[in-house]
Amino acid sequence: MSSASRITSVEDVPADTTLVYRLRPVGGDESKEAILLRDTEGVVSWLNYCQHFTHIKLDKGSGAEIRNGEVICTNHGAYFEIDSGQCTHGPCEGAYLTEVEVAVEEDLVVLIDDDYEFVGLGEIETAPDDLGSKSNYEF
Repeated sequence: MSSASRITSVEDVPADTTLVYRLRPVGGDESKEAILLRDTEGVVSWLNYCQHFTHIKLDKGSGAEIRNGEVICTNHGAYFEIDSGQCTHGPCEGAYLTEVEVAVEEDLVVLIDDDYEFVGLGEIETAPDDLGSKSNYEF
């Protein structure tokens, strides 16, 4: 197991919310965010973006809301099944979250997705003077 593929210990993945980490497409330079969640089989990972408006994060830094085996986009009210990533309710019903392949090895969550490289835990840092709109209001 490569140390570069280690994300965190299974113990650090919360049972009732999400954990954010950063990754980068292989050969790319722009980091993305992904979330780790516990499901009935162990740990799963999805890119941290709603499928309705893909700039909206499911976990905005304090953990995403989870209810009855589904992660919720609080901006749109979309529900995504933790184990499949399928949107079961909301404006993007039928769409799927983008999977990031992870595995559990020796009580560690490791990135096994050949398309990505692990960057670090936590959110992507933005400049303090970034006043870009995060609104999803349609005019």
